Amino acid sequence: MTVSRGPAPHTTPDPLAYGAEATGDGSRGGPPAEAADAGPEERLARLGGSWTWLLGSAVTTLVPGILILVWPDETLHVLAVLIGLYLLVTGGFRFVAAFAREHGDRLAGLLIAVVYVLAGVLCLRHPLQTIAALSLITGAVWLVSGMLTGWAALAAKGMPHRGFVLGVSALAVVAGVVVLALPSESAVALTRLLGLWLVLLGVAELVLAMALRSALGKNRSDAGAGRPTV
Repeated sequence: MTVSRGPAPHTTPDPLAYGAEATGDGSRGGPPAEAADAGPEERLARLGGSWTWLLGSAVTTLVPGILILVWPDETLHVLAVLIGLYLLVTGGFRFVAAFAREHGDRLAGLLIAVVYVLAGVLCLRHPLQTIAALSLITGAVWLVSGMLTGWAALAAKGMPHRGFVLGVSALAVVAGVVVLALPSESAVALTRLLGLWLVLLGVAELVLAMALRSALGKNRSDAGAGRPTV
């Protein structure tokens, strides 16, 4: 327990990194002069550790899920494009967010980002545009990313909202297992299932983003009042 004289470094969950060090304004700690001269890695760390980055990831997950549920009878090509773009964009979010983690824990975040990007490319390839292939790829990504995120959360014992992060990772694991376990005879059923899981995961990340915003606001208020911060 230390008494801060200003915005203090604070470990915060991230949509993808879940363990960024952020100050009260959602950026990594450090004097203003250092922030002005920060290199690309430090800038990525501040960006990836902000609650708005987590919000962007949540929206990226939520929007495709809503579109799939609203138009479940669209062509398989449209579904492949939606899921492929979701995976690619989410991979980009996770790549940036990985830099908000400590160097020792950064590998898991970068690995998740690579898995998302590779899966997105596979979904956009024409030969793989079958509902079974899309379900297999998406389910595998959710399972792997959920396990890696859960492992990172368990390793960071001082992480705020650690229970939330573990809950999101558990939801991703369950989504991956369910999608991989179901038969592929019913394309409509699997399409709706994919859309439903995307919405659930997006809402979970949205709640986490709002919790992070509240925590950062409280941390900034406590720092300004000179109250002890962790």
